[in-house]
Amino acid sequence: MRPAPLTQEAFAPFGDVIDPACAGEVRPINQGTTDRFHRLAAVEVGDGRAIVSVFRGRPCALPFRLRLMERHPLGSQAFVPLQGRPWLAVVCRDPHDASSYRAFACGGDQGLNYAPGVWHHPLLALEGVSDFLVVDREGDGANLEEVVVPFEILVE
Repeated sequence: MRPAPLTQEAFAPFGDVIDPACAGEVRPINQGTTDRFHRLAAVEVGDGRAIVSVFRGRPCALPFRLRLMERHPLGSQAFVPLQGRPWLAVVCRDPHDASSYRAFACGGDQGLNYAPGVWHHPLLALEGVSDFLVVDREGDGANLEEVVVPFEILVE
């Protein structure tokens, strides 16, 4: 499976692309010294609370064999790269259906927000150890489901 470019249109069934180029509205703020690229992603936390963390991903080598998919049924999960390095996002509609898997090549200036319940592979950094700002849900309830990928899928 070869990753496709990350675009809002292609990623829309799985969540939001966090990229100023995807902004529907740009507002000048702070007396004109700053542009606000408004509402790039909708953070959903249900009855929990939103938290901000940093995830440090170790790089994977391509081709990479997918082994695990996960989802968070109670809230969204946003990833924004902090060092400008490219990375990968792999999603699927059904982890038991090989034809439902999609891979996206994310630029170092692009983040994304997985909608609640979207199956995705854990973080896939590419070029060196990479930090990501992560906004997700903390609170009561089971908000992590994992499935071992039952067949071989390679990301190249």
